[in-house]
Amino acid sequence: MEPLRICFAASEVAPFAKTGGLADVSAALPARLGQLGHDVRVFMPLHAQTDLSGHEVMPVDFLHHVPIELGDHRFHFSVFTTKLPHSQGSVDLYLIGCPQLFDRPGIYTGDWDEHLRFALFSRAVLECCQRMGWSPSLVHANDWHTALLPLYLRTLYAWDTERFGKTKTVLTIHNIAYQGKFPADVVQNLGLSEYSHKLYQDDLGAGLVNFLKTGILYADVVATVSRTYAREIQTEAFGEGLDPLLRARAESVTGIVNGADYAVWNPETDPHIAKNYGPDDVAEGKAACKRALMEETGLPFDPRAPVLGIVSRLTAQKGFELTFDPLTEALRFLDLRLVVVGSGEDRLQDHFHWLQRTFPHKVFYWQGYNEPLAHRVEAGADIFLMPSRFEPCGLNQMYSLKYGTVPIVRRTGGLADTVQLWNPETGDGNGFVFDHFSAAGLTWGLKAALTTWKDRDSWNTLRANGMRADYSWDRRVVEYEDLYRSMVA
Repeated sequence: MEPLRICFAASEVAPFAKTGGLADVSAALPARLGQLGHDVRVFMPLHAQTDLSGHEVMPVDFLHHVPIELGDHRFHFSVFTTKLPHSQGSVDLYLIGCPQLFDRPGIYTGDWDEHLRFALFSRAVLECCQRMGWSPSLVHANDWHTALLPLYLRTLYAWDTERFGKTKTVLTIHNIAYQGKFPADVVQNLGLSEYSHKLYQDDLGAGLVNFLKTGILYADVVATVSRTYAREIQTEAFGEGLDPLLRARAESVTGIVNGADYAVWNPETDPHIAKNYGPDDVAEGKAACKRALMEETGLPFDPRAPVLGIVSRLTAQKGFELTFDPLTEALRFLDLRLVVVGSGEDRLQDHFHWLQRTFPHKVFYWQGYNEPLAHRVEAGADIFLMPSRFEPCGLNQMYSLKYGTVPIVRRTGGLADTVQLWNPETGDGNGFVFDHFSAAGLTWGLKAALTTWKDRDSWNTLRANGMRADYSWDRRVVEYEDLYRSMVA
């Protein structure tokens, strides 16, 4: 079949800029699509902290100092390009440089011009397509930062039928809690004054513009990052106020579980861990990695003591308040270890600091994110905790399964789609899943895991089940390819 021309726009792409799973998806999915022969071009802002080390970056001569007007504001952007890692040289990444807007301490800010930053980025993506003489089969936008792309194509760029006349749009919602809400008076600065009638009128009347809602209105397909999350966001409990609109567009809402990038997260090839291993030598490999993790964190090594791991943003979404009493109780009375990597809300950081002070020979907490250490936690831990309040997809549970680290998760979003409850009678399942968002639910999961840990035959079967599961992008990319082809047919 004829290759597709795919324009992929995201605010972050690993390993260049990353705050969460969006960056991983924005690197892995385009890379796999490129390997299948599609013409994929990825666009990302050139943030001040973009890590370009080890990459050959070149300026694009015909995309230098390009002017864009947004209301009363006039900006210029320049474009630089490099190859997307793991794409076998088939995918170009284009970095949109505009120091006036993107030279900031963080990828995301609370600055007054946050709307301008991502409006310019979206406009720049389409300006680049025009100047390249490239007509994309579809534009794949991600989250609120690029959610204006479908509307821009229908308004400011509708005249360019040669370039965009047949272009379809996909908007992927990675986390519906983040919507890009701004005062209604930004409409002029978005360049949409004469098209304000196309914005959500109830919001305008309330003095509001919602980027994500606008994208949901105008994208041809609204995608989410798991099947369960696609259903959940159409309910009042999980829809964050957008559920009525999503229910109205239910036939155009789909869910595809994210893949795990096994080119990066694979214990057989991982350069960050003490010993590489696979399903055939998992016991030996895990033991070596566990010992090395204990040495690195200064905790005493005992092969009989299970190691619990946490690698996460520490926010209300992730549900770690559920661990306060159960983990304290377990650490007080049981011989186990806990290694935590993450940062976020003060109350959660303070709690893990308190656990480390209270149980200095059982708990290690690294405040912040440390990519190599995250790999070593996945390899050296026996059990991984993800008690999320909601989880659009989640990636760490899939990494854990690959590394033979048994996950304890709440049944929500992508966790429900990837972790199946262990059944000791049949030997089926790959983890421990609790239903209710409560400390009692987590306590049940923790007790079930620690009980199974003592039964080595059951534990080995459970661990092997997880390692055999295939959540690679090689499988997921086929679902995206089918979706894309159905749209442009």
